[in-house]
Amino acid sequence: MEYRRTGVYSREQLTRLLHPQSIAVVGASTRAGAFGKTVLANMAHYTGRSYPVNPRYTEIEGKQCYPSVSELPEVVDCAVICAPREGVEDIVNDCVKAGVGGAIIFASGYSETGKEDRIAQQERLAAIARESGMRIVGPNCIGVVNASLDARITFMDITPIPQPAAKAVGVISQSGALGMALAQGVVRGLSVSHVMTSGNSCDVDMADYVNYLVDDPTCASIACVFEGMSTPERLLLAAENAWKADKPLVIFKMATGEYGAQAAMSHTGSLAGSHESYRAVFRKAGAVVVDDFETLMETAAFFGKAPSAPKAPGAAVIAASGGAAIMCADRAEQNGVPMPQPAPEVKAILESRIPEFGSSRNPCDVTAAVLGDPESLQDCANALLGDPQYGVLVSPMTYGSAASAKRPLVYNDLAIKYGKMACAVWQTEWQDGPGVVEANGSERIALFRSMNACFSAIAAWQWRGEKRAAGPQVVAPTDSATLAQARAMLAAAKGETVTEREVKALLSLYGVPVVGEKLTQSADEAVAAAEALGYPVVMKVESPDIPHKTEAGVIRLNLRDAAAVREAYAAVMANAGKAAPAAHINGVLVQPMVPQGVELVVGARNDALFGPLIVVGLGGVLVEVLKDSAIAPAPVTAHDAEAMLRRLKGVKLLEGFRGMAAVDIGKLSQVISDISRFVADHRDSVAELDVNPLICAGDRITAVDGLIVPIRK
Repeated sequence: MEYRRTGVYSREQLTRLLHPQSIAVVGASTRAGAFGKTVLANMAHYTGRSYPVNPRYTEIEGKQCYPSVSELPEVVDCAVICAPREGVEDIVNDCVKAGVGGAIIFASGYSETGKEDRIAQQERLAAIARESGMRIVGPNCIGVVNASLDARITFMDITPIPQPAAKAVGVISQSGALGMALAQGVVRGLSVSHVMTSGNSCDVDMADYVNYLVDDPTCASIACVFEGMSTPERLLLAAENAWKADKPLVIFKMATGEYGAQAAMSHTGSLAGSHESYRAVFRKAGAVVVDDFETLMETAAFFGKAPSAPKAPGAAVIAASGGAAIMCADRAEQNGVPMPQPAPEVKAILESRIPEFGSSRNPCDVTAAVLGDPESLQDCANALLGDPQYGVLVSPMTYGSAASAKRPLVYNDLAIKYGKMACAVWQTEWQDGPGVVEANGSERIALFRSMNACFSAIAAWQWRGEKRAAGPQVVAPTDSATLAQARAMLAAAKGETVTEREVKALLSLYGVPVVGEKLTQSADEAVAAAEALGYPVVMKVESPDIPHKTEAGVIRLNLRDAAAVREAYAAVMANAGKAAPAAHINGVLVQPMVPQGVELVVGARNDALFGPLIVVGLGGVLVEVLKDSAIAPAPVTAHDAEAMLRRLKGVKLLEGFRGMAAVDIGKLSQVISDISRFVADHRDSVAELDVNPLICAGDRITAVDGLIVPIRK
């Protein structure tokens, strides 16, 4: 049986490996190009004790070389194994016998080859780590860097990483090359505390690295390049620990293929693919997810410098270019960052310092006149940051020059003064021009190379602050009687697709408002049902074998008399026979025609990695075309459900649009929460759920159709 780890290593379990006071370089060499030679060169400035180990040498670079780790003058904390794959396992066993704290393995050719014998070799390394307690990084990894010790434990010709500043970023990457590439940000003033690459992760992996950095005093924020894990719940556990410690975790997720949509029967399944699933669970854990690798480091640097939460939601923009100011306003709106107008007393200061051809509004255009009157820029920035409406000041840097290089330092001092944050958006193509290093090295100013990345980070900062202020959100448990009744109803389905009528009966147990209906077996019964329910009515074939009724042509809407009902009955039954000749038909449902409103899909998919995920989307039957949806792990509170609704592009439809009544979002949010509670309660039996559409108008929220795909055991 495959071993599946559920926890994460503690900082104490990894300290000897990742913060070693002594290191053995096993396979040390004098041969040009050999890993053992490059590692020794990289270790030249290491502040701890290092020992070359190789039985072929007695001395390397003036240092005594030892034949094995067991013959070293002390038990070292970390062994760096530079040997070929064929000799690695014996060396690892020698390290265990000697009491070494941890090992880093560079050799490749293990499980990444897909060969059974190589996979077995890696599994033996994992077993040694489990049984001995000696932690292992790799194999097939580039190594790790601890800047505070100047420990460059890698075979790469690495860019020197200076001692970390107060707001340093810890870099974690499954890809070694990408991790080391991010660390090269030090040349433009970014501060880096660690670079941790994981390779094949036979033992120590991404989750362990995150958990280690949570309590590291030299790391202010964590930047993570993530591909995937067989146990992603462990990364979520580490992310939750980072959240508890208020250590910002910023993740760039690679490999965003949508495996989940391929086999999905429901609309929900097609909306809740793997990438959305990861984003949803990371969001719940409090991690910030960026869409682009290029924005990862600057976003992580922003969060390392920024206060835990903004003092106010508003952003003030100050620019010497009118065009750049407009770009700021555009990106702020796109990211949902408010830009309120300055208070009257602030506006008066701006008007007194800005030429009449500038603008004292927000965004504030101080014009190129600041070149001749630099103090006016400081006066305007001081007034804006002093306005309690603003939590951050944004300034586009459009031209690199000695004069403009001084501006970020002015903003930095003012941000410190007011306990706020400042951002400079570097818009000149002189990417390493004057002021870059100084801005990146400043305490309270973050440098961005993209206007969108800047406002996306600000929006994430505001979201994170709101999440912290809201505190833990808990969904009240379902009472035992309701649970038992729902379980019995699901069991009665005997693993078959649960029909609309049964779905609505289940959801009504959880307080979800559903449309009334009658199941009929003939045209005469359908007419009688329609007259009892009241015209106009809707008719639908009920069959567990026809999950998508619209596509099968077995629905008729807005039937206003008996003749229309009889005609519809015949038509839907005929279409059912054509769409699924072998289908089991329960009959035809007759329902009141629900008046028009905003149509939503609310559903869930039981994800193989993360469990039940609730999905909310706009558009009813068009939801897959519109692709306007939000996803979160179930269950969600009404507060969380409302946040999901607010993330929808079409949220204005819910707020009242062109004469339509505004939807009672509080009531709708509670309905979504109740549906999510149902799917969380029955995660062992429900694979997919669709409530589609949920028709909303004012305080009238009605589920008019539903589908449950069971877990077939």
